[in-house]
Amino acid sequence: MPTLIESDERKSLRAAVAALGTRHGRNHDREALWSEAGKLGYLGVNLPEEYGGGGGGIADLSIVLEELGAAGCPLLMLVVSPAICGTVIARFGTERQKRDWLPGIADGTRTMAFGITEPDAGSNSHRITTTARRDGTDWLLTGRKVFISGVDLADATLVVGRTEDSRTGRLKPCLFIVPRDTPGFERRQIDMELQATEKQFELTFDDVRLPAEALVGGGPSHAFGSGGEDAGLLQLFAGLNPERVMTAAFAIGMGRYAVGRAVEYARDRTVWKAPIGAHQAIAHPLAQAHIDLELARLMMQKAAHLYDAGDDIGAGEAANMAKYAAGEACVRAVDTSVHTLGGNGLTREFGLASLITASRVARIAPVSREMILNYVSHQTLGLPKSY
Repeated sequence: MPTLIESDERKSLRAAVAALGTRHGRNHDREALWSEAGKLGYLGVNLPEEYGGGGGGIADLSIVLEELGAAGCPLLMLVVSPAICGTVIARFGTERQKRDWLPGIADGTRTMAFGITEPDAGSNSHRITTTARRDGTDWLLTGRKVFISGVDLADATLVVGRTEDSRTGRLKPCLFIVPRDTPGFERRQIDMELQATEKQFELTFDDVRLPAEALVGGGPSHAFGSGGEDAGLLQLFAGLNPERVMTAAFAIGMGRYAVGRAVEYARDRTVWKAPIGAHQAIAHPLAQAHIDLELARLMMQKAAHLYDAGDDIGAGEAANMAKYAAGEACVRAVDTSVHTLGGNGLTREFGLASLITASRVARIAPVSREMILNYVSHQTLGLPKSY
């Protein structure tokens, strides 16, 4: 189990990142913040030292995202580039893939998007229809993805597809690195009512020709890695568990920012000779929001600890629970904070109104709260499936 008291090193990391976030603030320039965070080594704290990273784990990277979020300037691509893609390449990539991508991901000079979601499959890897077939020594990738974040910012996209297992004839997951300028790789920005720095895209792949080395783990004899026929699935979930932990960090940071703004307002706003924060109708909901966020953080820390310790099964359960708890806590924290400010909670000056919709993202992506409840029902409690 993780220690309940953070090490001095992690406390120092938390304080340093908080200071960086405070300097940039809510109205930050995303590119400037990303660049500075990369130069300071924060973007790659989870990646191996031999490839330019900090040699830490997801526990360290989650601190970076949480503290930036608490300062009002979360970097969503932290979830995608170093946490998902960097982790998968560090664990399963060839030596060439590691050398080509990890140093740039670590220092922020290169970014990578992650493409799994499909119109008819969601994130269900068993229903993915994007397929890859052999053509000589190359691969031909065909399919479609939706709601893929930051593709316009990324140098490449790590795409989840399926290819035929030569031994069984069954389709198995496989992951490909697809550079942004690859012929046949097209993107279309999705018109989202919620405007964020990182845009959402629909991707299409029309017989996109990729060299053998684009496959994570190697050529045709390594189509499912060195771990046997299910290694492609292991690669996929090696990225999805950190994604859930980091989504929890994103939500907790956002919730902390909202509560912080509301507490500051409740201390200063005076009606009938007393600050409104002196009234329990204001104070208690904020205290409850703080408690919920702290509880969610404990589960996130447990999930990160299990993942960093190599317990993928235990981490899967904990990461799903952490993502669920953090999403719920974030939504409640934002709602409570907006209500604390009343009409001011909807003004641009206080920066809370946009969080009303943004906080819902933590409930929806990368996996819905209902699918997490399904996971816990089936995997943890052993209840039968209805599907």
